[in-house]
Amino acid sequence: MKLFEKTLGDFLEYWTEKTPDKEFIVYSDRNLRFTYSEFNRRVNNLAKGLMAIGVKKDSHVGIWATNVPDWTVFLFATAKIGAVLVTVNTNYKQHELEYLVKDSDLHTLCISNGTFDSDYRDMTYTMLPELRTSQRGNLKSERFPFMKNVVYIGQEKHRGMYNTAELLLLGSTMEDDILEKQKKLFDCYDVVNMQYTSGTTGFPKGVMLTHHNITNNGYCIGQCMKFTENDRVCLPVPLFHCFGIVLGIMAIITNGACAVMLERFDPLVVLASVHKERCTALYGVPTMFIAELHHPMFDMFDLSSLRTGIMAGSLCPEWLMKEVVEKMNMREITSVYGLTETSPGMTQSKVDDPLEVRTSTVGSDLPFVDVKVIDPDTLEECPVGVQGEMCCKGYNIMKGYYKMPEATAAIIDKNGYLHSGDLGVKTPEGNYIITGRIKDMIIRGGENIYPREIEEFLYQLPQIKDVQVAAVPSKKYGEEVGAFIILKPGETLQDCDIKDFCKGKISRHKIPKYIFFIDEFPMTGSGKIQKFKLKDLSLELLAKQGITPE
Repeated sequence: MKLFEKTLGDFLEYWTEKTPDKEFIVYSDRNLRFTYSEFNRRVNNLAKGLMAIGVKKDSHVGIWATNVPDWTVFLFATAKIGAVLVTVNTNYKQHELEYLVKDSDLHTLCISNGTFDSDYRDMTYTMLPELRTSQRGNLKSERFPFMKNVVYIGQEKHRGMYNTAELLLLGSTMEDDILEKQKKLFDCYDVVNMQYTSGTTGFPKGVMLTHHNITNNGYCIGQCMKFTENDRVCLPVPLFHCFGIVLGIMAIITNGACAVMLERFDPLVVLASVHKERCTALYGVPTMFIAELHHPMFDMFDLSSLRTGIMAGSLCPEWLMKEVVEKMNMREITSVYGLTETSPGMTQSKVDDPLEVRTSTVGSDLPFVDVKVIDPDTLEECPVGVQGEMCCKGYNIMKGYYKMPEATAAIIDKNGYLHSGDLGVKTPEGNYIITGRIKDMIIRGGENIYPREIEEFLYQLPQIKDVQVAAVPSKKYGEEVGAFIILKPGETLQDCDIKDFCKGKISRHKIPKYIFFIDEFPMTGSGKIQKFKLKDLSLELLAKQGITPE
């Protein structure tokens, strides 16, 4: 295995020439299918259409859409121009959208209709009232001086906006030479994608990722699952996040496989797509796999074609990994650990690792990535078995945070290692176990308590569907342990049941003082649990019960 020096467009053109009639993108629920050659043709036309409205090398093009069929077309079209695709979280509200558009110096914004509780068109007009009186391509915004175009992803026409059909038609009338000349202006070390961190702490930062970053990370991740041209990968995860773009699309395009897409997550559509398309791999965050396993129609679908896949995005409970292996036939399931700033993969378990390794660790260093567990205080490497901060160095490190050199320098040390903020330990076999976030650590009266340990313990209770442990403010101890529990349908538990189960099995100071039975966790758009919000939630719930934390 070696690192490639290819752009996203290079990979698409390679497989278009090698396997032109093979399916690349499939939406099974609407029987929409693109072969590699059909997809490449559409990409070229859209790329030329974007060039016609002023998109150039290094232009920032935003995409604010669910996983609509043309999402990936915009990804590759901007890549072929040398532009930067800026992904916008589908859960963003008005102030978050405006912050990103301003901070990223967006030139063109491409939008879909929106989600059930957000109309992207209305929000765009609110942000850019000039659109309603502007001719397309002549937008002049006082608040957003870089913004020149808005593109509606679809057939409908909206005042001041281009639509996809118009850009495709415009591009189809232009000679291919214009695109061929454009490709010579950039290489694989240029930025191709900018993703804003979830913003669970502070203001979101734009992470600049190059072609070299994400294609190689995707290829190595696919190789760890032994992807070939025969694999069909079901992708229900959002494309605005690294999970969708890199672990998903980049792993697929670099290995010549097929992507079976969902516009938005629905456990029933996932099960039906795997069944109908004979998918060999399935991706998801833990909450997605839980929803699929517990769907009342689960037993109606044939999942025997499944072989591998990825469970990632947040810490994966051991019991869930084992259920997915046993009940969904994903005997070669893997987990990937990393963060947006590392493109995102740092470590991955392999398909031929023992089940115990794949269920209890996040695997070992990905090829060409040097992972170390470093003492946050001394910056020395920790011995095997000793907890420290997960750090890495290699081709996968981001180019930096957009317009934030100080923030970039704060996360990448003088030796070139990027510091994740996650705690972990290295096993004697060379695998890694993630023990939590440095900022999630509960400090109770001077005792350091790591939520992951308590969560794994509580998962042994069969009534529990999902659990998160977080700090609850305490006058006496500074922080106390709070357990936020979602029960399986029809199950009941009391506070005393939880505490009795813990007694004598885990240290007294680790036993949750406060137990909250809730219906859902606060989540980011990419499916990560916003643990920092649980502290505020605990105070709200205690206040409703008339309890003041001691």
